[in-house]
Amino acid sequence: MRLLLVEDDPILGDGLQAGLTMEGYAVDWIRDGVKADEALRSHNYDLVVLDLGIPGMDGLDVLGAIRKRKDKVSVLVLTARDTVEDRVTGLDSGADDFVVKPFDLNEICARLRALARRKTGQAAPCFEHKGLTLDPAAHQVKLHGKPVDISNKEFEILNFLMQNQGKVASRARLEETLYAWNTEVESNTVEVHIHHLRKKLGSDFIRTVRGVGYIIDEEE
Repeated sequence: MRLLLVEDDPILGDGLQAGLTMEGYAVDWIRDGVKADEALRSHNYDLVVLDLGIPGMDGLDVLGAIRKRKDKVSVLVLTARDTVEDRVTGLDSGADDFVVKPFDLNEICARLRALARRKTGQAAPCFEHKGLTLDPAAHQVKLHGKPVDISNKEFEILNFLMQNQGKVASRARLEETLYAWNTEVESNTVEVHIHHLRKKLGSDFIRTVRGVGYIIDEEE
């Protein structure tokens, strides 16, 4: 999933970027609010981790601009502001969740998974389809109860398509989900990953919509 991290603390930001990347997120890290607002206007993100105390443009102003544009991206707010009033202000401004510093990376990851489920209307922690079970927390895929060995990028494509069953995802959208800025992507990368997934899950599990993209059809 494509994630925008907005954090001006170099040590905290570096740690979060490394940790979230290891969790499989494609992370773009920005250190000020103005550049964050520009990035959000020009790129599609699945999730935003937003510190409120950032230079250039306050985090609440960034959040307000997101919601004013009617952008429905899920936003997890990070802050050192520990009063109830501050948390209420953040949530009322459009934050989906709120974490007070200091925090644990595992908690951040769990909250991000919960936000991703909420966005797709998925209450259960795992996604299921045609005998396949995908567990984002365990980073595990099983087909008819048996583990399937897939790469990190294959997992991210499958995770995205499973979370968006019934919706076509273009190659460009999948590339955005898989890769952060300044990453060289070969023109056939997505097709190669889809080919490998079909070999492991069945040729009809992911359907190609010619000229548009890829889809996992909803079960009737």
